[in-house]
Formats: sequence, C-alpha cells, structure tokens
Amino acid sequence: MITYRPVTRQVRLVLATRNAHKAGEIARLLDGSGVSCVGLDAFPEMHEVVEDRDTLEGNAAKKAVETARVCRAWALADDTGLEVAALLGAPGVFSARWAGPGCTDADNRDKLVRELAGVAPRDRAARFRTVLALSSPDGRVRTAEGRLDGSIAEAPRGRGGFGYDPLFALPDGRTLAELAPEEKNALSHRGLALRAILPDLRALGAATSGERA
Repeated sequence: MITYRPVTRQVRLVLATRNAHKAGEIARLLDGSGVSCVGLDAFPEMHEVVEDRDTLEGNAAKKAVETARVCRAWALADDTGLEVAALLGAPGVFSARWAGPGCTDADNRDKLVRELAGVAPRDRAARFRTVLALSSPDGRVRTAEGRLDGSIAEAPRGRGGFGYDPLFALPDGRTLAELAPEEKNALSHRGLALRAILPDLRALGAATSGERA
C-alpha cells in the first residue's frame, strides 16, 4: 500500500506539488502501485518551478525534471487545464492562475462564472486535461494524459474536490464536487492519466523493491 509520509530512506517518488489537495488525491490514486511517495514539503531546498511553458505537457515535464534533479529521486508532476469551448479553450494552461497572481480557487471560479454569464447551457461544453510526467533523477521523462468531458454549471455546487470541481458538471448533471472521493477518482482526468502511467510506476516499484532485497 502506498503511503504519503515524511521523507525516509525508503521513499522513491516525490510528488512535485505543494498543493495538499492534489498531493492527497494523487497519493490515494497510487494506492497499490508499490511505490512510497512524499510531497515537496519534505524538501525545503526545492525551489518553486516557474511554469512558463505554453503547453500542459511542457509544464509537467519541467516540474518533474527539476524536482527529480534537486531531490535526487524519481518525481511525478502534473499540469491540469480546464478547456472551455465558449472561451476558445481558455483558461487552459493558465487555469491555476487565471484570476491573476496570488489568486485562490474561489477567485478562479468567480471569474469563470462571470466570463460565461449569459451563455446558454448547450454552449457551456468543457473538458479537463491532465498531463502527468514521471522523471528519473537524471532527467529521463515519460508522460501520460487523461481527459474528462463535461460542461460548466451556472453556479458552484458541492462541497468536495478543489479548483474548478464545483463548476464542472458531468453528463448526469452532478459536479465533480458532488462526488465521493472514490467515485471521482474512478472517472477523473487525473485518475485516467495515473492509470495510463501506472505500468511505469509499477516497474519503478519492482526495481526499488529489488534494490532493498
């Protein structure tokens, strides 16, 4: 069973995020992969990676490589974007900071509601994209992608999730924030990306188990 704990000699995977919600979700999704993981809070020497690439793939790879090299361990990074058809794909790569420097999740949601004011339900199609990048300490990278289609609700609903989850509606009408964590993980963009990269993580777990034997 995967654990999310302070760094020890047994840790082989660093989650390249200081977002506690995201780290917890990834750790739960990695349950059973055979790899122990730790968040960036265990590495105070790790700098903030500037996300200056123009694609999700570029940002995820940059975060993973820089984290792996500084922490001297395998690193898993993600970049996730919300792409809204009526906004020509925005906020996309800028999703986390769409409302400006220092913005909160609530600020981003409020901006999205304003931008779509008056847009008919049939024109509020959107999708989440997550790109995961797994980097070795020497900078070798593998990536995987997950997508989830839905639409943008007119107002936030639900008390779970984080980010844009209270506004992202599934075809059955529920928002991601109205799902139990297990249900969200079973269908989410991040869950799909993790399942796609799981063979690489299992290979890593098997290799490190052999090192400890």
